[in-house]
Amino acid sequence: MDHKITDKIAALPPDAFYFSLEFFPPKTSMGFANLRDRLDRMARALRPLFVNVTWGAGGSTAQKSLELAEICQRELGLTTCLHLTCTNMSRALIDKALDDAKALGIRNILALRGDPPRPTEYSEEGEDKAASADGSDEPEFTYAVDLVRYIRKQHGGYFCIGVAAYPEGHAEESHPLGQSLEHDLPYLVEKVQAGADFVMTQLFFDQAAYAHFEQVLLEHPSGAFKDVPLIPGLMPIQNYQMIKRTTKLSHARIPDALMGRLDAVKKDDEQVKSVGVDIISELVEQVKEIKDRTRADKPKGFHFYTLNLEKAVSFIIERTHLIPPGTPDEEEAVILEEVAVVDDAGSGVVSVAAVAATTATTATSASGTRGVPSIRINGTAGSSNNIALSPLEGHPARRQSSIGSDPRNRVIVAGREPSQPDYEATALEASVPAEPVNTRSNTLAISEGEGVLGREATWDDFPNGRWGDARSPAYGEIDGYGVSLHMTVNQALKLWGKPTDTKDINEIFIRYLGGELSAIPWSEEEFNAETATIRDQLVRLNAKGWWTVASQPAVNGIPSTDATFGWGPPHGFVFQKAFVEFFLSSADWDVLRSRLTAPGVRENVCFYAINAAGDFVSSDSSVRVADSGTGEPKEASTNAVTWGVFPGKEIITPTIVEEVSFRAWSEEAFGIWKEWAALYPKNSATDKLLERTRNDCWLVNIIHHNYVEKDALWDLVAA
Repeated sequence: MDHKITDKIAALPPDAFYFSLEFFPPKTSMGFANLRDRLDRMARALRPLFVNVTWGAGGSTAQKSLELAEICQRELGLTTCLHLTCTNMSRALIDKALDDAKALGIRNILALRGDPPRPTEYSEEGEDKAASADGSDEPEFTYAVDLVRYIRKQHGGYFCIGVAAYPEGHAEESHPLGQSLEHDLPYLVEKVQAGADFVMTQLFFDQAAYAHFEQVLLEHPSGAFKDVPLIPGLMPIQNYQMIKRTTKLSHARIPDALMGRLDAVKKDDEQVKSVGVDIISELVEQVKEIKDRTRADKPKGFHFYTLNLEKAVSFIIERTHLIPPGTPDEEEAVILEEVAVVDDAGSGVVSVAAVAATTATTATSASGTRGVPSIRINGTAGSSNNIALSPLEGHPARRQSSIGSDPRNRVIVAGREPSQPDYEATALEASVPAEPVNTRSNTLAISEGEGVLGREATWDDFPNGRWGDARSPAYGEIDGYGVSLHMTVNQALKLWGKPTDTKDINEIFIRYLGGELSAIPWSEEEFNAETATIRDQLVRLNAKGWWTVASQPAVNGIPSTDATFGWGPPHGFVFQKAFVEFFLSSADWDVLRSRLTAPGVRENVCFYAINAAGDFVSSDSSVRVADSGTGEPKEASTNAVTWGVFPGKEIITPTIVEEVSFRAWSEEAFGIWKEWAALYPKNSATDKLLERTRNDCWLVNIIHHNYVEKDALWDLVAA
């Protein structure tokens, strides 16, 4: 499946629709395994024209991108487009990524800039800095067009290259002042003229903005976009907070009318997702109408940012009729060895002598051998045995076997009424052919969450960022691009200045808690009303150099409609255990650890702690002397720290803290120290402070199990 995307698009009829799906490498091995199954299911149910795999620059994140691309390209046979960012990357890393893509048979690259360039080049330890082709110190890759030119120069026409576009314009700073398509247009033209084969847009929700985008590109005097596929990018709305965060980072405007529909249900994730499916489905239909006006003679495509989830996108794709029709060779093959129908008049006996066997025309057995397609399959003649099986008059060539069919002749006797009609099938009902279990329609139903299998497949349908279940492919802050400050150098310097000692770091966190700063390196979220209830406790911790990056207060049975703590459907009650997560010095950690493991405390808390070197300790792994006198470590715990009880529903636990998720997050948390330090000149006072602090501190998460006593945790850490 080493097709170029543009070749596949060109092979479609002019009135065809197609779509692609985007995935990112999960943060945990369990998430990776579950995503593999999800990809297989979505590929069979939805049949995307191609899939995208996002790129995480450098180190293990880049390797995970290649591993996921290999699963898509080689294992699942999906045409795969690998994202590749170029800024803050050396030429050696770019070359390796392209060579690896070639080795995997990948022919498609989405060339992206990535994070804004920093004063110091991103490089792995021992790796040479990137240098320009003329040997100067200036980096070779500053913009995506540099990467497009480089790929064309080094690899000619081997790769089909895509580039990104922003229908509303690209904003560098946190506030989209000066953001406009007209400002971006010369750069987009330059990328296409440098050798880009297709354009894929950033997510958007404003159909009027997209209509303007299409029209401007179509009428551009250069003619650069006349024959270049323009693929609009859409993101299913998974939950309220996620879409608020995503639109803030991307500067994609949500029209007031759409935002009002989401605001009306923002406390209920199920309702948000349902309304979100409606909104994106409507947007697809609106874009179809735009495409009919601007590109009626060309196939029309859509790109969906799945966020590694399947339910919402499956609903949207089915509702908007984007799923391509099946072809006989893609369906299950049914081999009919013999068909004979005998109806003895008046006897009421119908004898059906048939043997139906199914095989997959493209499947490969565990031994690696393929079934020989030597007989008629779905009405087409075989290639070797030339067995022509003409269907009987009035009967289809393909027979669908019933659920209970056996590989032998069946005789069904009609006429007798069932003795227990409530649960006993009649002869007629028993003879009705049923769809095979693994049909495309059944697989689609599973992806949409129907039935027991569907509920199992979409069990993680309501992700909660890094506080969700680590087994989910969607676990973590859902962007898939690895460690990032999510802002430009200038914006970061304006916010945090140039700290030179730990008191300066204290002040940054305290100012954020006071609302004076809009972000800290570990969070670009605005300070919320719930956290405001424990602001004083957090300020006291940060004042002594315990820098808090996450926390929540204890809540005991507050109504789900409460303005501050409420969530979920009405008439429910919500609960929370208090927890706090923070960095502190190794010396302070030694003292705190002794307190946490003391008798009378250890029974009421759970904690996890790790440093940049990977040294890990927890309340589970700490050896405790049990009543029996044995020094057995506890089994690893899973802590539901938020849960809700609602009428007619199982208990819902959206927020979880456990070892696997904590370890996965800690890699990013310590990586952010490096990203922060990279804003400043190497060996400057601020660079040295941040590097020294990162190497010395521990990241600690403490959960207090007494959710009835709201001050229990804060009294403990303040002691």
